[in-house]
Amino acid sequence: MKISVRPRKDDDSDWITKVLLENWASNIIVTRGISYKADLLEGYIAEIEGERVGLLTYSIKDDELEIITLNAIEEGKGVGTALIEEVEKLARMKKCSRIWLITTNDNVDALRFYQKREYEIISVHRYAIEESRKIKPQLPFVGKYGIPIRDEIEMEKIL
Repeated sequence: MKISVRPRKDDDSDWITKVLLENWASNIIVTRGISYKADLLEGYIAEIEGERVGLLTYSIKDDELEIITLNAIEEGKGVGTALIEEVEKLARMKKCSRIWLITTNDNVDALRFYQKREYEIISVHRYAIEESRKIKPQLPFVGKYGIPIRDEIEMEKIL
């Protein structure tokens, strides 16, 4: 089972919107008080045998690449890893000094995933989700494993 990764194309737009709605309840993603329309961002699509199985969206500002969303349709098959490896190649090519992201305190699966790939927790923004809910009211109050969603956790990998 070979995973291929390619840049998103215009004809991926409907699929991207579907993935965002199913996983994020909206195409709007809020990180550190900034609202992104994730369906309009640059990104990568992972495919297995021509079927789309993963999405990563990102934003580059100055010399930093921020991962906005990462979704593997089927977890545990290397899809997320393939997407991360591709965006890390891009960040190096663009001479970025770091890759960073925000996740929430309830997302222990993401914390495990990123730390295994040498991303470090650099800051916990306590109660930041309260502010995010003012921008995106669809944010749930309780997340995976019944954990209350309160804090933004900032992670980075220095390149």
